Amino acid sequence: MEERNFETDAIRAQSERSENKEHSVPLYLTSSFVFESAEHARALFADEVQGNIYTRYSNPNSNEFIEKMCLLEGTEDGIATASGMAAMYVSMAALLKSGDHILASRSVFGSTHQILNTLFPRFNISYTYANIDDPASWESKIQKNTKMIFVETPSNPALDILDLEWLGKLAAKHKLILNVDNCFATPYLQNPAKWGAHLVTHSATKFIDGQGRVIGGAILGTKELIKEVRFFARHTGPAMSPFNAWVLSKSLETLAVRMEQHCKNAHALATYLESNPQVEKVKYPFLASHPQYQLAKKQMRLGGGVVSFEIKGGIDGGRKFLNAIKMLSHSANLGDTRSIATHPASTTHSKLSEEERLAVGITPGLVRISVGLESIDDIIKDVEQALIVS
Repeated sequence: MEERNFETDAIRAQSERSENKEHSVPLYLTSSFVFESAEHARALFADEVQGNIYTRYSNPNSNEFIEKMCLLEGTEDGIATASGMAAMYVSMAALLKSGDHILASRSVFGSTHQILNTLFPRFNISYTYANIDDPASWESKIQKNTKMIFVETPSNPALDILDLEWLGKLAAKHKLILNVDNCFATPYLQNPAKWGAHLVTHSATKFIDGQGRVIGGAILGTKELIKEVRFFARHTGPAMSPFNAWVLSKSLETLAVRMEQHCKNAHALATYLESNPQVEKVKYPFLASHPQYQLAKKQMRLGGGVVSFEIKGGIDGGRKFLNAIKMLSHSANLGDTRSIATHPASTTHSKLSEEERLAVGITPGLVRISVGLESIDDIIKDVEQALIVS
């Protein structure tokens, strides 16, 4: 196929039209599919021919969504899952066995931490966290039974940046699977497979949907690994619904234009916050003050749609700010057209101990804002009045 730009692929890559010649791909709300003959059924179940059997296995809507995601991420294959956390769990559980070890960046989403810290030990799968600010220590933490490196970049919610090129080389040197959660960047801003990632995972609930409507996830990667992941998912059932897949595939058509504006607004808000006396610290990948600014510029197209900042007054200041916002939504989600403010220490990362939160930069007064598509003047106005109250 002729090489095309991201925006064109996101819009024009779609399933083959039916005899009805529909312009927009229809919904396939069916649990199962009929076979042409007994031989056709046998061949489908034997994986000798391609086709749909049962929506838990595949569906034209989820097929289109995942084929488009693979195209945009530059991966060979992938599967869609019911949620972002299903994608994170399946991408690890499908490839690990009792006695295996994971090396992970310390700054991961709260539920990912629970998988590593609480769930996997039940199956004798261990983990070690490595610090982002001490890359030299990573190699020393690799054990004989290490099977996978799992990272988020940018991380949630501290917005730390990890060097994907360096991680790709480290994984290759030790023959490890590099699994990158690319939720915050989306395939428009960053392509981990380009730097050596074997798996790229997404919570499609966030910027890929972009309007807070549905939940979903994606696991993308090499054919070899996805074959194992697909087998695991096929028999454990974390399937994406056809409706959600249809919504998410349509959402990808506007991902580029949305991310451009998200990033423009986020950069403007971060710049404003740096000048506000009520704010102690601002974290945004494309601010020159970010400790990994040059690295972010190297591997990301733009800085993303999320800004994190520390309010003076600690946890009380953070709570006062959240209680004072008028237009911004107070929610635990992100990636929406509507700007959302979150207090990670008491919500998304509340199950971590205080020591664990501080180790990844989640201080009591940290606020995360997923910057939406409203007028930046109105966003700043609401943040400003809430900061005065806090």
